[in-house]
Amino acid sequence: MKMKKYLHIFAVLGAMIVAIALNFNGHDNVYAQEEVRIRITEGMPMIPVALPEFTLRKSSISGEDTKKQVYQVLWNDLNYSRVFKLVPKEYYSYIQKFDPANIRFKDWASIQANILIVGELEVSEGRIIFSMKVYDVRSEKFIFGRNFGGKKEFTRLIAHRAADEMMKYFGEKPIFTTKVVFVSSRDGNSEIYIMDYDGKRVRRITYNDYIDVLPSWSADNEKVLYTSYKKNNPDLYMFHIYTGKTEVISSSKANYAADWSKEGDKLVYTSTKTGNAEIYVKNMKTGKEKRLTFNPTIDTTPCWSPTGTEIAFTSQRSGTPQIYIMDSEGTNVRRITHDGSYHDSPAWSPEGTRLAYVSRIENRFDIYVYNLKDNTIIKLTEESGRNENPTWSPDGRHLIFASNRTGSYQLYSIDYDGDNLKQLTFKGENKMPDWQKR
Repeated sequence: MKMKKYLHIFAVLGAMIVAIALNFNGHDNVYAQEEVRIRITEGMPMIPVALPEFTLRKSSISGEDTKKQVYQVLWNDLNYSRVFKLVPKEYYSYIQKFDPANIRFKDWASIQANILIVGELEVSEGRIIFSMKVYDVRSEKFIFGRNFGGKKEFTRLIAHRAADEMMKYFGEKPIFTTKVVFVSSRDGNSEIYIMDYDGKRVRRITYNDYIDVLPSWSADNEKVLYTSYKKNNPDLYMFHIYTGKTEVISSSKANYAADWSKEGDKLVYTSTKTGNAEIYVKNMKTGKEKRLTFNPTIDTTPCWSPTGTEIAFTSQRSGTPQIYIMDSEGTNVRRITHDGSYHDSPAWSPEGTRLAYVSRIENRFDIYVYNLKDNTIIKLTEESGRNENPTWSPDGRHLIFASNRTGSYQLYSIDYDGDNLKQLTFKGENKMPDWQKR
């Protein structure tokens, strides 16, 4: 099925970066020049950006590889954004060699660049400082500048921070310093891991000989919920990122598929504590619980809406697994999916107008997106195998999902319209991703 193209750009809720045990000591310095603000509005095409090679200060020690890494990560981030469009490097050969001390704006305008990014690095023993200046080519004016400093081991993070600054200054929500939590067997057992949005800088957070599954970020991005069998029962746990503390949230019968409310004071999850798989809400401040569904069949995989007023979930109450929406109190239940006999894993987009989910049609499992405004559906994946567990980027332009299209389960990212498919993981089996919501 051909993907439908949408003209609008989605802008959604933002929040703070989670830096996991980085001990990162960066800093931002604003240049004194007058800043020119440019904001992207709905319906506008991507902004053409030129990114000439960065320069290295003479005082730097063996910094060529670091310079190349910062440049490539920043290039990849901006190219991924769906906000900026990188001017092809081959176009640079049509104009004079770039001199940061004497910028020829008309040259850059001639190759269709609207924005010019100038970068310089200083590399010393164990540390780097990356200076970025951004110019509007047509007006030949300085827009903004930033310095990013830190240990060399955080080179990729520094480049991601620079890309996030580009997003923020153009009125967009930053996504490049966000994290994805997921399940992986790369070390022999199914454990919980965290990685950057692009699949790099992977870190393991659970260590046991039992199965850990279905991780989910807390609203403040400082905790991860997951189900573990380490006591020979599927109990719901919460891991604190900064302290390493783990606590049990629910341990009676099976407990899984937890999701946090936007405010962070409640979580919704599935439990069989009464014998059947039902959906419960737990107030994390008071510890009180409320059962939301009362059905003889399975109700599972609940997902809060961005407003916190509704919950999407999967239910077999109609005879086959279908996607439903109910109010946060468990009332006003209505069915969303109707075609096909299997739908599961609803994931609410950050702006609240779309639901991604898994659908089985003709024995194929693919990712679909349902538009709640106009009741239209688009199909995102086309490959054979099983495509599962969709999760949205904080800005609603991208999704990450799991697929066994190559024979083993790996994580992939894809744009909201089905373009730009990329494989993110390659080692072991990798499933059940959850992207920070910010």
